Amino acid sequence: MKYTYEQIYQTPADRIRYEQLTKALTDLGYGPAQIRYFTAPGRSELGGNHTDHQNGRVLAAAVDVDTAAAVAENGTDRIRFHSKGFAPCALSVDPEQNREIPPQSSGSLVAGMIAAFAPRCRLRGLDIFADSTVLPGGGLSSSASVEVLLAEIFNEIFETGLAPLELAKLGQWVENVYFGKPCGLLDQAASAMGGVTYMDFRDPAEPLAEKLELDPERFGYALYIVNCGADHADLTDEYAAIPGELKALCGQFGKGALSEVEEAAFYERLPALRKTCSDRAILRAIHVYDENRRVLAMREALRQEDFAAYLSLVRESGLSSWRYLQNIYPTGSTSQPMALTLAICEKLLEGAGACRVHGGGFAGTIQAYVPLERAESFRTRMETLLPACSCQRRRIRPVGAAELELG
Repeated sequence: MKYTYEQIYQTPADRIRYEQLTKALTDLGYGPAQIRYFTAPGRSELGGNHTDHQNGRVLAAAVDVDTAAAVAENGTDRIRFHSKGFAPCALSVDPEQNREIPPQSSGSLVAGMIAAFAPRCRLRGLDIFADSTVLPGGGLSSSASVEVLLAEIFNEIFETGLAPLELAKLGQWVENVYFGKPCGLLDQAASAMGGVTYMDFRDPAEPLAEKLELDPERFGYALYIVNCGADHADLTDEYAAIPGELKALCGQFGKGALSEVEEAAFYERLPALRKTCSDRAILRAIHVYDENRRVLAMREALRQEDFAAYLSLVRESGLSSWRYLQNIYPTGSTSQPMALTLAICEKLLEGAGACRVHGGGFAGTIQAYVPLERAESFRTRMETLLPACSCQRRRIRPVGAAELELG
């Protein structure tokens, strides 16, 4: 299904991006009839902080930033990918010829998607020009947006007929195997499906997904993603420690993920667990159990359109991440920009709205629901008090990855 520009974008500004992408292809000699357009949004985690890698429950939303692309078949056996800010790459449609592509590059994403689709269809050469407003490091999953965009392009042009959740699985596989970054399915699924999605990963091969409705502005709130402005570069060990510690704890039960360990059994064996696992690992497990229940309650609040209850659960999620999951600042560090950002956000909200850590944590972004009458002053005050931070006001986008009819 193709969508019109007006079904996806709320302002005319993004047309300029598509015009620039179109020009890049027409400069190569392509005519308008040869060019097709695609989009895949960024995502925001609404609930389920660090539950996905424990095969738990999450609530996520597509938001109104995206990776957009103009695409034309080039009649060769090469897929050429150009994305603003990255080195261009030209890869063979034969995945065996792309094995030397370095990980964590745009080329690795293209190589991975070629490998994912090669068994499913006969690939042909493409010229792809892309532009993203999902900024790297901005907490809205720029890599997942690119992966899902490529999956949607291949799915539509090569007519493989895959459903959005299947495209998300391919994107996750590419990120894990080719890009070289471990992740759950949350980011890719939210981008592929659009809107608000509840997901249960108890069976990670066949996760359950349910579309829900949420427009915070209908209830009088603006959704902000606030980047605390800190560097992620030296935090790999901090991120890896969360699934690592939980995996070790689950190993005491002979299980691979916390969703396989009954909560009652966990508490029954608590004295013994403290002899083999750290107290932090135990606290992190308590967060996951509680957070999984919270996601169910958040889903029900959205079903009932009880936004007050939903906001209360958002606050609880944030407190649990801080107290139990402990992903607000690096271990032992006196540099605590995310904690400070949360503290200032709470002061400015004065008990209204809600805020919580968003995504991985430690030095990334927080999420805030701000009363509409305070929205602009909130942004101004946050960026005045904390000049390194940036506040993005975002809206939930109902459409996931899609082909676009510009008209």
